[in-house]
Order: sequence, then structure tokens, then C-alpha cells
Amino acid sequence: MTSALADTRFSVLDRSRIRAGRSAGEALRDTVRLAREAERLGFHRFWVAEHHGVPGVAGSAPTVLAAAVAGATSRIRVGTGGVMLPNHRPLVVAEQFGVLESLFPGRIDMGLGRSVGFTDGVRRALGREKDDAEDFEAQLAELLGWFRGTSPTGVHARPAEGLTVPPFVLAMGEGAAVAARAGLPMVIGDLRDRDRMRRGIDRYRAAFRPSGWSPEPYAVVSGTVAVAATPEAARRLLVPEAWSMAEARTRGSFPPLPTAEEVEARTMTGKERDLYEAGLAGHVTGTEEQVADELETLVKETGAQEVLVTTSTYDRAALLDSYRRLARVTGTGPLDAPA
Repeated sequence: MTSALADTRFSVLDRSRIRAGRSAGEALRDTVRLAREAERLGFHRFWVAEHHGVPGVAGSAPTVLAAAVAGATSRIRVGTGGVMLPNHRPLVVAEQFGVLESLFPGRIDMGLGRSVGFTDGVRRALGREKDDAEDFEAQLAELLGWFRGTSPTGVHARPAEGLTVPPFVLAMGEGAAVAARAGLPMVIGDLRDRDRMRRGIDRYRAAFRPSGWSPEPYAVVSGTVAVAATPEAARRLLVPEAWSMAEARTRGSFPPLPTAEEVEARTMTGKERDLYEAGLAGHVTGTEEQVADELETLVKETGAQEVLVTTSTYDRAALLDSYRRLARVTGTGPLDAPA
């Protein structure tokens, strides 16, 4: 392990992907089991995501799932990657994280994004419009105000007021500028467009204003990392997710993950093949030695303090093996004894 990797935190974001032929409940329980393993392996934090009306994703209520994860673990930090703030009232979000922090003090993170529902139908069901994302900065300020007790309404968020739950901004495009102005840590992806990622981090650092939440910039880079005994086996981990993304872009629906064998047996149109191949490219994959070299380059080029890994695949045994190999590469663990 290099000094660059030794000085970098490594964390896990799991999107509770449903597998073909399996239930949403099993996907959620898989997430909890993965969190336990991530803790044993010594990863720094474990986050869950928010998706609505997506056939292939079970994680629709991230604060509820975060509570289950925190209750099943004892040391690892737990949070959201993220709660999509335009979908919710800031007071309710503050209350939810206040409850989480009260139940699991010192272990909760509040990752926040500015996206709204992916389709018109989902946005209508949520009572939101596309342009609601433009209010994100004001919504973020209101949310943080509930923790500081500065709401002009005279209302107090219980039990959030007076608690410190570290906020992070999921920065895609405008989000980096918002994070910098608010003086908050930033999470930026994805690894397939390194130039765009570096530009976003540079703009964030240049515009950062120290705050009571964070005295200096803190950049987290996020993306897929797959590690296996051979480069071919590592690439195969990416096959189910790459196909599901291609399916979503050609048919408008993000399906459950198929097996790699099923994908490889498919006959694809030219467009599907192009999207599928694009979905396999640009990630950090390979053997432990190859991944160590790629991650060292990534960390040195971006100056990121943390890497948030978001890998999804059908084969749970292969996924767990990938995370175990990654832990060896990064020197995170395992940690079988209390910290």
C-alpha cells in the first residue's frame, strides 16, 4: 500500500440494487449485510441512496434504511448518499437526521443531493417540478438552520436543534459551487470523466468559504471499483449494471440486475451495444495490484481526501470478494476488535 492510499479514507455507498428473480426485501437485507462486512473490513463510512419508482432499486427511504444499517453495526459511520433535498421539506429532513443522531450519536452523516424524480410521473407523485432543484441552495440553508436554531419561523426542530450531523453535498454540476459557498464537504462523481471531476474539484477548492461545519475543503470522489483475481473477472462484475444502464437509456426503465451470463447471451442492437460498452468503460477495475496503481493515480490527480465506492453486481459472493480485496489494497482492515 502506498502512502497516498494510506492517507485516504475509503467508504461504501450501496444503492440496494434488486437482482432479477429476487425481491426488494432481499435487496434491502443485502444492504444491511454488506454494511456489516464493510464495518468488519474497516471502511470509514457506509451510505445508502434515494430512488423513487425505479424497478431495479429498493432504496426509496434512505433515512429509514440508514437506521436499519446503524442498528446492525456499531462503529462504522452511516449516512445517505444522498437524501434528495428538493423532494422533501427541510424541517422533516432535519427531524429525521436529528432522530438518527440521537439514536446513534457520533456516527451519522447527512449526504444531500439536488436531484428531483427522474421521470415526469415520479415528479408528479412527489408533488415536485424539474425546476425545484434550482431552490437547492436555499433549501440547504434552511435545513442547516434547523440544526442551529436560526429559523425565522420561531419553530424549533426536535431533536435536531443543537446537534451536529456532518452535512455533505452531492456535487453534480452546480452542486460544487453550492458546497463551496456553504463551506461544506463535497462528494463528486463519476470516475468515467476524470477531467470533469478534476475541474469540479478545482472550482470547489477555489471558491470554498470556511464555515462552522467545515474549516477547509473536503473532497470525496465517488465511483465504481471492481477487484478480482484477474482483469477479466473484475470486468465481469460490471456487466449486469452496464446492461441495466443501457436498458434504461433505450427503454426508459431501470430494471433489476440480470446475471452476467444472461447479458452475455443477449443479442443487442447497435445502440444497445454502444451504451453497454460505454457502461463498462472508465471505472477502476482489475487485480489488486492494478487497482492499487489506479487508485493511487486518482488520489494524486484529484487530491481527494476520500473515495466513496458504489459498485453493484448480481453476484453477491463476487461483490463481497471485491470489497475484501479492496480492503487489502487500501489497508482498511479487517477490524475484528472494537475501535
